[in-house]
Amino acid sequence: MMRIVVVQISLVILLFWTVDQAPAGSGEVHRLRYSASLFGIPIGKADFTSRLKDDRFEVAGRFASAGVARLFDQTDGTVLSQGRISSRSVVPSSYELAYVSGKKRETTSIRYKSGRVVETVITPKPKKRGSDWIRVSREDLIGALDPLSALLSPAQNAKEVCNRRLKVFDGEMRADIVFSPAGKSERIGKDLITCKARFIPISGYRKGRSTIAFLRDKARILVAFKPLGARGHHTPVQAQIGTKIGTVHIQGRPVD
Repeated sequence: MMRIVVVQISLVILLFWTVDQAPAGSGEVHRLRYSASLFGIPIGKADFTSRLKDDRFEVAGRFASAGVARLFDQTDGTVLSQGRISSRSVVPSSYELAYVSGKKRETTSIRYKSGRVVETVITPKPKKRGSDWIRVSREDLIGALDPLSALLSPAQNAKEVCNRRLKVFDGEMRADIVFSPAGKSERIGKDLITCKARFIPISGYRKGRSTIAFLRDKARILVAFKPLGARGHHTPVQAQIGTKIGTVHIQGRPVD
């Protein structure tokens, strides 16, 4: 169950980041604080800071369950991604995720060489998988980014924002996030670029898992972006993510 929570956290991480321009010469510092709610009730919160200087990037964050949700699932965690970035590509070097959920503790570490996954360590080691487990192949990992470095993938123009397919690997699951233009009736926010997003599991999960099937086949995901500077990035500022029990609303805001 916790792996599914991490998948959902990865989706949120992928969808939300914002910017606060740093002083000249120090690069850029991107900061975001977001809140998630279900039926108007707070269920999660997080803070993320992205630092871009020259061709290097570092994205660090803290996340936790919140409100009533914390009575049933006390989850707290940190996440960090580092690597190189250009106007057209992202090349990660490392990814670290650590979280505590109740009495359970888990860490995930991914190491890259020239942008390729060379080592993945999950502690404690996952239990032996059954015959219904879809294993991650080497081919699956070609071009795959961790959830944080994937969010830095630039779009060259507004049209391209909603015409992208991002390959994401969280250390165990490989999935694609596919953006497409939203219809006029689906648009959220004012003067924003609204995209529909599809979650497509590739490998690293148990076949027939109902939560994964729902995210793949039935979840309605809308993301509203606004353009950001000249680097080709666009900032998600609102989102709606369908779940089996209702729609999660996510709102991001800058942090000074």
